[in-house]
Amino acid sequence: MYDIAIALYAFIVRLVSPFNKKAKKMLAGQQKTFSVLAENIDPEARYIWFHAASLGEFEQGRPLIEKIRAEKPEYKILLTFFSPSGYEIRKDYAGADVVCYLPFDFRRNVVRFLDLANPEIAIFIKYELWMNYLNSLKARHIPTYIISAIFHPNQIFFRRYGSCYRNVLNNYQWFFVQDDQSMNLLKRFNHHNITVTGDTRFDRVYQISRQSKQLPLIEQFVRRTDRMRLILIAGSTWDKDEEILIPYFNLHPEIKLIIAPHETTESRIAELQSRITRPSVRYTQACEDSIKKAECLIIDCIGLLSAIYRYGDAAYIGGGFGAGIHNVLEAAVYGMPVLFGSNYGKFKEAIELIVCGGAFPVANGEDFAARISSFTACPQLLQSVGEKAKNYVIANLGATQRIFEAVIPHSLHSPL
Repeated sequence: MYDIAIALYAFIVRLVSPFNKKAKKMLAGQQKTFSVLAENIDPEARYIWFHAASLGEFEQGRPLIEKIRAEKPEYKILLTFFSPSGYEIRKDYAGADVVCYLPFDFRRNVVRFLDLANPEIAIFIKYELWMNYLNSLKARHIPTYIISAIFHPNQIFFRRYGSCYRNVLNNYQWFFVQDDQSMNLLKRFNHHNITVTGDTRFDRVYQISRQSKQLPLIEQFVRRTDRMRLILIAGSTWDKDEEILIPYFNLHPEIKLIIAPHETTESRIAELQSRITRPSVRYTQACEDSIKKAECLIIDCIGLLSAIYRYGDAAYIGGGFGAGIHNVLEAAVYGMPVLFGSNYGKFKEAIELIVCGGAFPVANGEDFAARISSFTACPQLLQSVGEKAKNYVIANLGATQRIFEAVIPHSLHSPL
């Protein structure tokens, strides 16, 4: 049944690829994987294979990759992605020796991939439980781990009809999970090889915050002579988010806005800019003169958002009126209040930020207006809420070190 499902999925990807850029890039990338491995894998070297579904999972695993790189330089890193949104952005990542797509989970692909890569250890980040890859890793006695994992009862592994898929969990040598709920759920199904380590994303956002990446255009936009106004950073926004944000911004000169939409196509940016009635400028078209006049800066490129948050007073994180919110920790680490839409129930860090008083959900434009107005009216409240958000991040640091200390002694000190 599983193999049929994978074949059907691959067929659909091929079917839509002439009309879908992501599907087309995925197929083109997978077709190159085996030649990339054949040309770049050193058969005499010892490899640790990290797999990330997409960019978010990569950022989650990045602190561990870089810690191993720094402290165990005798090991090489193979990094794979399944999604183009991860590979296309990080294909030149200097922290890995080889970066490529992971081919579809067909048995023939798995055999060829593992023969070429021959990893000494495999680490899956958060998700991506590919049955044939995991079965083959165990059959080859390659220690396999999942890090920053989070499990919930609605996942197929834990349903009455999910026994076939649940068996794939037996292939992991150890689970490094984010919370007690995940551990207790696994234990109910007789998995006891578990450590609650927390989420490595906390380490990653803190790492970014310490790098102090300078962005001169952003610094000009938030110039100190203009600091009587609140700087709102709206990150990874969708249409529904902007229906709340933009009308308020248009009517309230006491705030300035930096907005980074989730999609940055030309049509999407043009449509967003048409909604804004106050002076605005696109980041890629900005100069010193246009920045001085602008009250809204539109980020029309990718890769800057996590560094841009440092310049804000408050943040709105998009996605909460769709599939789910984006990364709230990237903003919280800088000590600012975090707002987001009402679909946050699957995001542990969002719930915990609300509980500690560092974040607030907004259900509609009225909620949003009330929150922002309270911050502009009371700077002490803005500061107090921001401190709670930052303290939450600081309190949850250390997952990377805990995983490193657990994995290294068992898997990397001597060849298998």
